[in-house]
Amino acid sequence: MEIAAAPRSVWQAMMNGLRQRCPDCGKGQVFGKYIKVNHTCDHCGLELHHQRADDAPPYFTMLIVLHFVLSGMLTVEQAYSPATWVQLTIWLPVSLISALWLLPRVKGALIGIQWARQMHGFGGDFT
Repeated sequence: MEIAAAPRSVWQAMMNGLRQRCPDCGKGQVFGKYIKVNHTCDHCGLELHHQRADDAPPYFTMLIVLHFVLSGMLTVEQAYSPATWVQLTIWLPVSLISALWLLPRVKGALIGIQWARQMHGFGGDFT
């Protein structure tokens, strides 16, 4: 007989991940370095090494950043029609800074979703 685990809030876990905090307690740090996941939460001891974010965080980060950057670029082009070098001067740094800022937050949110959905060993099942 299998005992059902207590339900976990996907929304709360995702919000904790966006803040780069432990999906369980919301206090410990998920990352030890920029996007290197800690083995365990330094506050509650939750094992975080089960996460399998892999290629999803960069994919979602690019998807989000490119939607905003391309929208902004097209809006500026329609309104002011600046030279190409002006567009590049504006949008290349915006793209780089946005992607670097967003990547750990997206990865944290994906780890939170995995924890809440009890995926990849977070629910005690290591398959």
